[in-house]
Amino acid sequence: MGVGLLALAACEAAPSLPKPPKERIDPFPAADRPVAQIVSSRWSTEEARDRLNEAGQVMAKSGIKPGITVADIGAGEGYYTIRLAQRVGKEGRVLAEDIVEEVRDTLAERVARERLDNVSVRLGAPADPKLPDGSFDRIFMVHMYHEIEQPYEFLWRMRPALRPGGEVVVVDADRPTRDHGTPPALLKCEFARVGYRQVAMENMPSAGGYLATFRAVGPRPDPKTIRPCRIG
Repeated sequence: MGVGLLALAACEAAPSLPKPPKERIDPFPAADRPVAQIVSSRWSTEEARDRLNEAGQVMAKSGIKPGITVADIGAGEGYYTIRLAQRVGKEGRVLAEDIVEEVRDTLAERVARERLDNVSVRLGAPADPKLPDGSFDRIFMVHMYHEIEQPYEFLWRMRPALRPGGEVVVVDADRPTRDHGTPPALLKCEFARVGYRQVAMENMPSAGGYLATFRAVGPRPDPKTIRPCRIG
């Protein structure tokens, strides 16, 4: 407001000010545990991970084969994106996503440089991966689940993206979320609250922890009925 308008307002009766907007009430519960901060776009060096055949073992156990469609959520520098693209082949598709614009742009440049025509790169949102419905046979979440600030909303919005029989593949470390891991019992509970059933869980030392897979079962729950997990 200009100086003249301010003086005029002072001489007249003060008008009633508009009421501030009501605080948005989010129907999704907050995570009842710490959320790790994003500290790097990589978990380890690609050379070190390849020496352990990390991606090869994870993809084999996850049923990654030519012709399927995979989403790589929290793709970072693209360690899994590149290897998934090679595994699914020309008839398959990979969508790589990150929520940090600079990381997304760097990965897009790498994909273009390596001429991976079966890969798309896009920007997601912290509480919504914004994946197209009914599009994916597998959704990968590698060493990033503990960084999701709103896990119940994120998982709820992600569910429709799975094709019938599709699975979510989670790789993480078995340690507290504040220490950049997710205890398996907590992971299973949080997924279950949003209507996923755990179908496999096994130790994966080559990937720095474990591998868990989930399938969506039954109807997607009303967000207001979701209750946060409380596991120590």
